[in-house]
Amino acid sequence: MKKFILTAVGIGLALTTPAFSQLAAEKIGVDTLIGVPPKTEDFIQEAATGDMFEIQSSKLAMERTDNATKAFAQQMITDHQKTSEKLKGLVTGGKIKAALPTAMTSSRRGTLDQLKGLQGEAFTKQYHSDQMSAHEGAVDLFKRYGEEGDNDELKAWAATMLPALEHHLQMAQSFNK
Repeated sequence: MKKFILTAVGIGLALTTPAFSQLAAEKIGVDTLIGVPPKTEDFIQEAATGDMFEIQSSKLAMERTDNATKAFAQQMITDHQKTSEKLKGLVTGGKIKAALPTAMTSSRRGTLDQLKGLQGEAFTKQYHSDQMSAHEGAVDLFKRYGEEGDNDELKAWAATMLPALEHHLQMAQSFNK
C-alpha cells in the first residue's frame, strides 16, 4: 500500500512539471514519467511545434527585451529554423511516415498568446521562464527518442540534436538564476 501511495504521489508531482505540460501529445505525460520513448508521430509533432514556438516567441523577444535576451533570442531563431528545415527534409524524404504539423498545439499557442500580452520586465521574465520550460521538455523528448525511438534515421538525428538543446537549456537557466 505504501508503494502504491508513493507511486501515486510521484505521478502527481511529475504531472505538474514543465516537461509534462510541453508534451501533451503523448500519453498525458505518463510516457515522460516512465521514460517510454514517444511514437514517431508524437515526436515529430512535438519537435516541429516546439520549433514554431521557439521561433515565434523569440521574434517577439527581438522587439521587446534587453540586449542579452535579444542575443539569446536571435540564436534561438537561427538554430530552430535550421532544425525545422532538417526535420522537414527528413519527413519529406520519404523515410519517415508522418505528417508535419502546420500549426502549434493549443497549449503552445496559449503560451505564446500570453507572452504577446506582456511588455517590458514582465515580458522578459515570462520569456525566460518559457524558454527554460520549453527546453526542459525538448531535452527530455529528444533524449528519449534518440535512445529508443522507432525510426533509425530520426533516432540518429534526435541524438545529434541533444547537445545543442542541452546548451540552449543551460543558456535559458542562466537567465532564471
